[in-house]
Amino acid sequence: MTIELDPLVVAVIAAMTVATYVTKAGGLWLLGKVDLSPRVESGLEILPGAIIVSILAPELVGGTLATWLAAAVVLVVAWRTDSITISLGTGIVAILALRTVL
Repeated sequence: MTIELDPLVVAVIAAMTVATYVTKAGGLWLLGKVDLSPRVESGLEILPGAIIVSILAPELVGGTLATWLAAAVVLVVAWRTDSITISLGTGIVAILALRTVL
């Protein structure tokens, strides 16, 4: 089995990778140059969780029993581990397993 890669697709993926890195690195560089108030720092600390919730909330609202059970598992894991990465990984495994079973 061979996979043919379209050069345009590869170029677009490479460009998106560079754009993502430059945006992230530029933001971190800029934040290093500016004094942030405690309120702004607090807001930036909770931003990753807020982004994840805003992406997943619509799926949960119209979700099935498997979706709600997986969300409950993720909440428990997030509460116990305080880790977004572990919570996301657990959520992926939980939803795949529950959709298979239910």
